[in-house]
Amino acid sequence: MDFDRAVLILNELLSKERPKSLNSSWILRHAPECYRFIRKTVRAEVGGIDWDRVTYSLDPAYQRRWIPARRRKHRVPYTNANEVDLVLHRYQDKLYVFLAPADVSDRRLRDIISIALVRIAQNGNLLAKQELVKRVGYTIDDWLENHHFLARWRGYDQELRGQLEGCIRRYRYTGSFIRYVYSTLQCAARGLRPLHAYSLDEPLPDGKRRKIDLIGHDPESNAISIYRGSSRLS
Repeated sequence: MDFDRAVLILNELLSKERPKSLNSSWILRHAPECYRFIRKTVRAEVGGIDWDRVTYSLDPAYQRRWIPARRRKHRVPYTNANEVDLVLHRYQDKLYVFLAPADVSDRRLRDIISIALVRIAQNGNLLAKQELVKRVGYTIDDWLENHHFLARWRGYDQELRGQLEGCIRRYRYTGSFIRYVYSTLQCAARGLRPLHAYSLDEPLPDGKRRKIDLIGHDPESNAISIYRGSSRLS
């Protein structure tokens, strides 16, 4: 048996049984041969079975029905560079996928790397979270440049980081983490007002003065005034 065969068997079984929910115990009970293959060969970088890889390959309708193993609610934060390096070194020649994925295969790989780091971060590894914020940040920067609606996030750097960290913390279902981040930012952007950069160093239409030249300060009243021509607006 190989991975593709195991996934085929599971998808056929799910189509037949149509369970309302599933987990590793369901697979062990209904497809023990597949479970033994997965337990032996489908391993995460930091140990344990890589169920994300398995469920990512299932029919999308059943990805959402996966119930992951319970995690401790209160995890002690820690730093472990080796855990992060195990992921990055494995894909060191493919990290460009966060900057410029060329095709579906690259986007799939971007999710594989992201989810591997997400699981480590959810265990409490602060370095994994930092790496995710940096790597996925490259992807978000591209969205802000090329997706008009998401461009309204420009200028909301702290809020944007908070949304991304929230996605890392909340991510539970097995599917595309990057798509989850995109959907989250898209929904949250509806309540944002676009910020427009305004520089006082910009030149005025006459080309002789800058905008800052129109700003005046009255030392007696401590008032700031804007002068336009011969008028003054306080």
